Formats: sequence, C-alpha cells, structure tokens
Amino acid sequence: MHFDATFFALVALVIFLGIAAYAGAFKSMGSGLDARSARIAKELEEAARLRKDAEALLAEYKQKRLDAEKEAASIIAAAKSDAEEYAAETRRKLSETLDRRTRQAEQKIAQAEAAAVKDVRNAVTEMAIAAAQTLMTEATKGAKGADLIASSIEAVKSRLN
Repeated sequence: MHFDATFFALVALVIFLGIAAYAGAFKSMGSGLDARSARIAKELEEAARLRKDAEALLAEYKQKRLDAEKEAASIIAAAKSDAEEYAAETRRKLSETLDRRTRQAEQKIAQAEAAAVKDVRNAVTEMAIAAAQTLMTEATKGAKGADLIASSIEAVKSRLN
C-alpha cells in the first residue's frame, strides 16, 4: 500500500479531533459560540430597539414639521386677510376723504357763485339807483317836478288812510 500526503493529513486530522473531543475543546468552543451568539442577539435586540426609537423620533419630527407648515400656512393666510382688510379700510377712508373734499369744493363753488350773484345784483342795484337818481333829478326840475311831488304825496296819503 502506498500512502501519500493526503492520507497522512487525514489521519492527523482524525487524531487531532479525537484529542480535542477528549480534552473538552468542543464544549468550550460550543460555549464560546453560544456566548458569542447571545452577545450578537443582544446587539441585534439593541439595534432593533434603537431603530424603533429612531423611527419614532423621525415620525415625531415629521409631525412637528407638518404642524409647523400648517402654522406657517395659517400665519400667511391671516397676514393676507389682514392685508386685504387694511387695503379695504384704506380704500374706504380714501373714498370718504375724497367725498368730503368734493363736498367742500362744491360748497366753496356754491358760495363763490352766490357771492358773484350778490356782487352782480349789488352792482346792478347801484347802477339802477344812479340811473333813477339821474332821471329823478331831470324829472323834478321846474313846475313838472312840483306837480310830481304833490301827486306822490297825495298817493301816499290815500294809501295810508
């Protein structure tokens, strides 16, 4: 029989495994593997717990962001509403001011017209009085004037009685 190196490697492996089994190396390897498995399971549980906490925190921040966006939208809507109310109030006040100034201008125009009419009447009256005075002066000269004065006195007496 011819034995090569592979055969001797197999025999050495079997002897090694036999000694390791007799010395209890498999037990310590098993307990080491069990301990490592338990440590890995703990780390996985911790990682799962951390992931769950992170997801909860992410959900909380997403909700806070949504709430902040809603609040910002409501602030913008309120600002727009306030701006529209302010614009409407400003337009109303401007309209009232323009109406008041228009009425004042119309009153001033009416007063100016009344003053102009009064001035024209006064001027016409003064001209009429001057003309009447000139006519009366001419009409009352001489005998004709004395007759006119006497007839006027008679007319006044008859109206008074």
